Amino acid sequence: MENDRLDLKDLAALSHYGDAYISAITVSELLTGVHVAKSTDVRIQRSTFVEGIIARVPVLDFTEEIARTYAELYAYFLKPRRKSGGNVHDLQIAATAITHSFAVLTGNAEDFKKIPGLKIETP
Repeated sequence: MENDRLDLKDLAALSHYGDAYISAITVSELLTGVHVAKSTDVRIQRSTFVEGIIARVPVLDFTEEIARTYAELYAYFLKPRRKSGGNVHDLQIAATAITHSFAVLTGNAEDFKKIPGLKIETP
């Protein structure tokens, strides 16, 4: 995660997509970026950025209902001849979106395009 890809001011620009939410899984990915920073300055900068997002965008918890959707998606990609639908986090994020009937807004549509039933939007 690099701060120069999205500024907190840019969150308001995303409003034309409708209500915005962030999954708890995405929060964990962003916070991992904070913890692996190679310097204190970068860690502080990333932490400020991530905490700003968390303060402004409602976080969707990973619930039992989402876990059930995730299990279906994960099992789908375990079947022979099916190419991977992404990593565990991508499938959990997709399950969150599918369960809530939301689209995933991502700059990495390739990571999500094989997931059945998922609506994808790109900025």
